[in-house]
Amino acid sequence: MMDFELPELDREATKQKVEEHLRKYRMYKYLTFEERESSTTSSSTPRYHGPTNQTSDQTGTIAIYNVDEQARMKHFCERTERAVKYLPPRERYLIEQRYMAEDSEYITDLTVYYHRFQPPVSHVTYGKIRWKAFYRLALNLNIAVTKISE
Repeated sequence: MMDFELPELDREATKQKVEEHLRKYRMYKYLTFEERESSTTSSSTPRYHGPTNQTSDQTGTIAIYNVDEQARMKHFCERTERAVKYLPPRERYLIEQRYMAEDSEYITDLTVYYHRFQPPVSHVTYGKIRWKAFYRLALNLNIAVTKISE
């Protein structure tokens, strides 16, 4: 018989990591991506020649950045949404309402556990649900901070 133990996490550090991850998710999801553009005007500053065996393709570099950065942001959001999708219903609802909504910067925990949960839950129950969700998300997203055993 195999014995499997879940790791004991540093609650505060894990909470900070998960909240930072979800803050980054909101930024990527709801802010528009500002594409870089190449400069087409000449510069009046003198340019001294460097090594002549190096070529530079400003337009190509910018195009690659624009495509790669958008793909990276999209992948980050999809990975986060997939991790949240696999949470139990109450935990998923809490994370979506409190941390993933467009206006979640202005929503407080009190608003979620008192007004959005039906029926409303106590702050103690809300804290337990949130910690379980954070625990699962941290492990799923590989951002968990384990306690250092002495």
